[in-house]
Amino acid sequence: MTDAQISLAPSRGWLVGWQFDFGFIFGIAALALVSGVVVLMKPALFPIVLMLDVWFLGYHHVVSTFTRLCFDKESARQHRFLIFQLPIIVLVVCIAAGWYIGFWVLSTTYLYWQWFHYTRQSWGISQVYRRKADGTEMEPERFLQLVFYLLPATGILYRSYREPETFLGLELWVFPVPGIVVTVFAAATIVSLGAWFASRVRMYLRGTLPVAHTAYMLSHFVIFSVGYIFIADITIGWLVINVWHNAQYVVFVWIFNNKKFSKGVDAKAKFLSLISQTRNWPYYFAICLSISTAVYLLLSLSNDLLVTIALPAIIIYQTINFHHYIVDSIIWKARKKPMRETLGLAKSGA
Repeated sequence: MTDAQISLAPSRGWLVGWQFDFGFIFGIAALALVSGVVVLMKPALFPIVLMLDVWFLGYHHVVSTFTRLCFDKESARQHRFLIFQLPIIVLVVCIAAGWYIGFWVLSTTYLYWQWFHYTRQSWGISQVYRRKADGTEMEPERFLQLVFYLLPATGILYRSYREPETFLGLELWVFPVPGIVVTVFAAATIVSLGAWFASRVRMYLRGTLPVAHTAYMLSHFVIFSVGYIFIADITIGWLVINVWHNAQYVVFVWIFNNKKFSKGVDAKAKFLSLISQTRNWPYYFAICLSISTAVYLLLSLSNDLLVTIALPAIIIYQTINFHHYIVDSIIWKARKKPMRETLGLAKSGA
């Protein structure tokens, strides 16, 4: 293996640097896989692993979103509707759906929406790596999009085909999917992955391999394969991809804020810019974790009250999830100018 064949130079599309990015890509994937292995080996540990995921990553992940929404006055003014009106709308819809249709509709909506949300986040990060490698050899974007989405699509179709009756201990309804549909998608996935892998081998041999983008795509394929196909239990499979998604989001938001205030403390966003400085990363994560811990404890302690007022916890949790999904779909667009400028991305592509 020569330096030309697998260069770690900045031109290979690193978001921060190869040491950091390898940790971001493979370290987070390893954490997710280890979480799944632990629970598979000792199912009794699932509640503990889930609690740690929710506490240290899940609500931390949601709080990270609010660093973009309301940690400075300008953002708070810009996103007033997302902060105040949207949560009420989502809560009302969740209550109406739970009471008039059945609470199964919330768990079913969550199953499919979280799949789409996780896939879209992963696609967005892959696009960031693709744009960072601007000028490096790359397949057509349409081909990359096909390869990228076929595996997650096969995964969710396979889950539906198996017709699980519960998910996270809740009643579940899934779309009926014939086995032949799963087979066709699986075959298309194998063919597309083979074509992509062959293309990357040729790039490697020519010394033009976009290393960071290739590494990220590999992690995406592994996590979705394990989370939706290789692990039979739908809840344990979800745990793997949930840990991956949450940790990935927490770190990516830190990267964004760090780059946004790379020139130093901004008087217009003094608090956020201060804790987003590289030297202050422990304070940034400690503050977000403290807020998320407060939220976690509040929700945990309020379970009895929720039962008393006939407002099941599933409504509260899914309101938080669905609100977060909507907000993310609005504020994180790699093609938008603020995102491109902050992360130093090329303008080409969707």
